[in-house]
Amino acid sequence: MPRIDHALIVGAGIAGCSAAIALAQQGMRVTLVEKQRAWRFQSSGLFIYSNGLRALREIGVLAPILQAGFAVPGGRNRYFGPDGAFIVETVYPCLDGLPAILGIKRAELHRILAARIEELGIELKLGTTVARLPPGQDDGPMRVALSDGTQAACDLLIGADGIRSQVRAEAFPELVPSYSGFGVWRSVHDRPRDLDAKIMMMGTGKRLGIMPISDEKLYLFGVMLEPRDAWYERAGWPALMRERFAEFRGPAAPFLDQLGEGAEVLYTGVEEVIAPLPWHRGRVLLIGDAAHASTPFMGQGGAMALEDAVVLAEELASEGALEQALLAFGRRRHPMCRLVQDVSRQVGQAGALEDAEGCARRDQALRREGQAKVDAFFAELERLRPAGR
Repeated sequence: MPRIDHALIVGAGIAGCSAAIALAQQGMRVTLVEKQRAWRFQSSGLFIYSNGLRALREIGVLAPILQAGFAVPGGRNRYFGPDGAFIVETVYPCLDGLPAILGIKRAELHRILAARIEELGIELKLGTTVARLPPGQDDGPMRVALSDGTQAACDLLIGADGIRSQVRAEAFPELVPSYSGFGVWRSVHDRPRDLDAKIMMMGTGKRLGIMPISDEKLYLFGVMLEPRDAWYERAGWPALMRERFAEFRGPAAPFLDQLGEGAEVLYTGVEEVIAPLPWHRGRVLLIGDAAHASTPFMGQGGAMALEDAVVLAEELASEGALEQALLAFGRRRHPMCRLVQDVSRQVGQAGALEDAEGCARRDQALRREGQAKVDAFFAELERLRPAGR
């Protein structure tokens, strides 16, 4: 069959919103359903490298993203020890004339994506998700029961509903997230005017990062080993984050000292989803974290979701059978997503060293090889990026 006419996308996070926009720009009718009853997104930050910014340019939102976020001058990433002693500075590459790295508040990113969805007239149903998937998805359009009691007829159902994907649980019941062993703590603070680089502080068994996300704000992100299924009372998150990273002084000290009652703090356990190809069964496709959730150490999760959207739109816009378009999408995306997962896992394990000698060797390797490894990683990302249609 030729390209699809109607796509039903489940989940309005980064993957779902960007896929809705990319498909609508190709002239396809899109329905986007989101189980939240209102646009509410975690208000911590994230950073987006040039490859992710390139995808944002493709879906027509780069200008407001650059205005809302903070592009680090020169793409600088400065490493320190927990006491504030300087280790080394590395520089991220600028691709296609775009900033090397930009920080932005998650809520701002989603606000901009939501505005683009409204501009394109994409049908959005909040407080709604899939009630059940129909059996058999190959012979003609699907009729999907939604939780609001209605049905949606679609040519393709896209599961963009994250690590705990309901769509994946029904269509790929054998695929379940695996716990990485890490927990991530995040907090948002006012940005001093002179803090304009990404900072990574390397401790023993843990690391702490600082990233500007606007002219006024920055966020801290601390990563350390945490027990499986760890649960902490939300009201206690600020005190727990302050205690867990108390040994980090230097540039982090004033922000950790601010973590008291009422501070803006989030905690999440880190899980991975490693799905072999194909990422579709019949007319059901997984994208974003539903298909390839990664640990956060390379900061590429958002970019991988954005690139999924752009590549999927390219493949679905081509003439030919839907099955071939979905196979081509998976072949283009799988190598890059696995690279990010594998390298991120390796970086996380290096940062979790718990002996002093191992940490000293790690820091020495950063001085010797840090820039070369950054350059090699981004060069490999570009090599694995086939030319668009």
